[in-house]
Amino acid sequence: MNPSIRVKTFKIDDRDVSAREDETILAVARQNGIFIPSLCYMDGLTPIGACRLCMVEIKGSTKLFASCVTRVEEGIEVITNSKRLQKYRLRILEFLFSERNHICSVCVSNGHCELQSMADQLGLTHVRVPYRYPIQPVDATHERFVVDHNRCILCARCVRVCDEIEGAHTWDIMGRGVEARVITDLNKPWGESESCTNCSKCVHVCPTGALSEKGKSTAEMKKKQQFLPYLTWIREGRT
Repeated sequence: MNPSIRVKTFKIDDRDVSAREDETILAVARQNGIFIPSLCYMDGLTPIGACRLCMVEIKGSTKLFASCVTRVEEGIEVITNSKRLQKYRLRILEFLFSERNHICSVCVSNGHCELQSMADQLGLTHVRVPYRYPIQPVDATHERFVVDHNRCILCARCVRVCDEIEGAHTWDIMGRGVEARVITDLNKPWGESESCTNCSKCVHVCPTGALSEKGKSTAEMKKKQQFLPYLTWIREGRT
């Protein structure tokens, strides 16, 4: 370890833990077997705090903090599960389900969807806000893959893996709010992309069925994400 990086000691859910000062609360919690939900975060990709499911409380502050982008501090006391956080996380999930068209029974990722699994883990049984029922396009112009914007939760995993791991930066996000959606090459159809390398990394990191491979059955849609930390270590020259 770099001697210039100091070690911080603090508490997570009344447990004494220690970590390097450059680590985040979410990373330290996972190292210690403490569950904090998240959808946009993934080992090997730059955290961006997009989904807000990983919010935690820190004693002495009225704010909530996105644990994936909040560095540890000496002496802080972190709370990962409270009635306030439970209510907050359920409402986020409700908004995600209502904003697009997530119909699990006909989704190719049924049973392998992180949004579906998170709803089950956090006890979401119904959605109390009105569904928007937007009509989003489905782009099947690529010879191997399909993007269904109706199932996208804008986690930006595809954008980050394409940029940071593959180095192609085929994907980006266009628009704001409920009108936002992922695009390829300045909003070209995916099949006309000049930068796409057909590597499939974006498909394997997608937490929902928004990006999928043509001709795959439900059972075959299980994601393969183990390559990310390995590729990150190689890229950064770690041993």
